[in-house]
This record gives sequence, C-alpha cells and structure tokens, in this order.
Amino acid sequence: MPNAIKKELNPEQYQRNLNQRLDGFFSRSVSKDYDITYVHHIIFWAIYFVFNTLRWGSIHDDLVYSLKTNLIGFPIHIALSYFNVYYLMPKFVYNKKYVSYALLVLGSLLLMLLVKFNLTYYLVSTDVMPEATEVVDTLTLNYAITTMLGELYVVSFVTAIKITADWLRENNKLHNLEKRQLTTELKFLRSQVSPHFFFNTLNNIYSLTLEKSDKAPEVVLKLSDLMRYLLYATKKPKQDLTNEIECIQNYIDLERIRFDDSLEVNMQLSGSLENKKISPMLLIPLIENCFKHGASQNIGKMYIDIEIKVEGDDLFFRVSNTIPKKRNAGNSYPRGGGIGLSNVKKRLELGYEPDDYDLRIYEKDDRFNVELNLKV
Repeated sequence: MPNAIKKELNPEQYQRNLNQRLDGFFSRSVSKDYDITYVHHIIFWAIYFVFNTLRWGSIHDDLVYSLKTNLIGFPIHIALSYFNVYYLMPKFVYNKKYVSYALLVLGSLLLMLLVKFNLTYYLVSTDVMPEATEVVDTLTLNYAITTMLGELYVVSFVTAIKITADWLRENNKLHNLEKRQLTTELKFLRSQVSPHFFFNTLNNIYSLTLEKSDKAPEVVLKLSDLMRYLLYATKKPKQDLTNEIECIQNYIDLERIRFDDSLEVNMQLSGSLENKKISPMLLIPLIENCFKHGASQNIGKMYIDIEIKVEGDDLFFRVSNTIPKKRNAGNSYPRGGGIGLSNVKKRLELGYEPDDYDLRIYEKDDRFNVELNLKV
C-alpha cells in the first residue's frame, strides 16, 4: 500500500512526462505542417506536364509534336523556376535588391530563349512556332516576346505557390508559438496557486500542532485530498465543476477547524453541476482571499457567504466576506485584491474569450464582494 501511494504521488515524473508530450506535439506541428516535400514537387510537375502536353496537342492537333516540345521546355521551366525561388528571391528580393533581381530575371529569360529556340529548331522542327500564321524559322521579336511571357507565367505561378506555402508555414509556426506561450503561462499561473495555497494551509496545521489539537490528523487528511487534486487534476486545461467545488468544500472545512466558532460560512449550491467544465483552481483563490484578508485580520465574528449557481451553460459565482474592523498601515485590505485575485484575472484573460466571463470586485455595506459570471 505505501508503494502504491508513493507511485501515485510522484509529481516530478508526471510533470516530466507531460512536458515531453507537449514538446513532442508542438515540434511535430511546427515541422510538418505546410512542408513541401520532393513528392509534392514530382506530383506538381507531372500533372502540369500531362496537362500542358494534352493542351498544346489539342491546339496543334499533333500530340507527338506537343510531347517533344514539352520534353524540351519542361526542364527549362523547372530550372528557371527553382533558380528564381531558391536563389534569386532569397538573395536579392529578401535583401531588397530589386534592380539586381530584375536584371538577373531578364538575363535568365534571354538565356532560356536562346536555349529553347536552338533545341526546338534542331531537335523537333525548324518551324519553332507552328501556332503562328506563317513559318517561323528564325529568332523573331514576336517569338521572343511570346516565349518569354510564357516562361514568365510559369515562373510566376511556381513562385506564387512557394510564397503562399512559406506564408502558411510561418503563420502556423507563429500560431503554435503563441499557443505554446499561452500554455506555458497558464501552467505557470496555475503553479502559482499551489504554493500560495499550501503556505496558508501549512500555517493552519502549524497552529494546531502548537495547540496540540486533536483536529490536526483530520486537517492532514483533508490536506492530502487537496494535494492530490492540485498535483494531478489541475494538469488538465479544464476540470469538472463538481471536483472544483469538492476542493472548495475541503478548503472551507480546513478553515473552519482553524477559526472554530469565530467563523460562519454559508455556502449555497443550485442548478445542475454535472458535465460542466471549468479551469482548475480558478475559484479557490477567490475563497482563499476571504480568509487571508478577512478572517485572519478580523476581530469578532467573521461571516463569509458563498453562492454557486448554474443556469444552462452559465455559472454564477459570488463570494462575500465582512471587511476587517481595523484597517491600519500594516493590516490593510487590498482594494484590487492580492496575488490570488490578480492571478484569477490573468487566467481569465488567457483561458477564456472576453465574452465568456464577467468579473466584478467591489465593496458594499462593509462587505468585500467578488462576483464571477462564467461560461461552463
């Protein structure tokens, strides 16, 4: 039995495994999304070759001639396109050397023109432009313009695909990075709750042990339940609302033991709590705030009222406590809330859409009130 408990409460190993899974997920998302592989290149050029061969074969009514000219033209298309997207653009366009880039593209097109004309003339037909109204067997201006524009079209088309894929990949990396930063920040904020919470609870146990109170063992059992919830359940982005409320009840029981008859807590639950999700440890700091800045500083009877109501997909949470009778420089009640309330505000901003929650903090009739409306 002790070994089973030791294995269950091994948060360091659990955290390492969780981090490894998260790192693996994000590295896979960034490295594979929108990558253009060799297979994509082969498929693209194969489809384009077949389409172009059939298209020009239909225009010339000569499929063999179209096949021969495309066998000559496509290596030129591929070479010029890759030369542009993998060398000219990174070296000149991305470095804002636009004039040099334009001159090199023009030079590449002229070189391509000479190569294509001679290969077509000597290997396919002396009529290098059969779609013209007359035989073209010399390097005319009309042939040069038509061929260079056609080549520019192919290069532009390939370049547009490359730029789009690069943009999608970079945008996806940025999105995953923002998601990873958000996850890290939320994990950090949740981890802030635990030490703050444990510190106050251990102080309670310390007080009871000094008094040699018989309540100390009960407090330790309650604390063990809370530790189990904090170490394991809070690793999930969302937790069952019923589990969160059970954690709240355990915490209140601990505080009741500490304050005894000087504290009166009224807690009301209404509505259907089943199948509702909430960020773990989101409500506890709001309860804890009442005890930290209220009960621990109050002289006389202390009242805390808690209301948790679910209507449809909306959670209404309200906690109210009497304000300490004495406020002095060393014992002041934080107007905007302490670390716990600031933590809750930040977690709401990061974990929920602005329209999904409404947090109100105010003082009225000598009571400090916190109200939270939340989509669950």
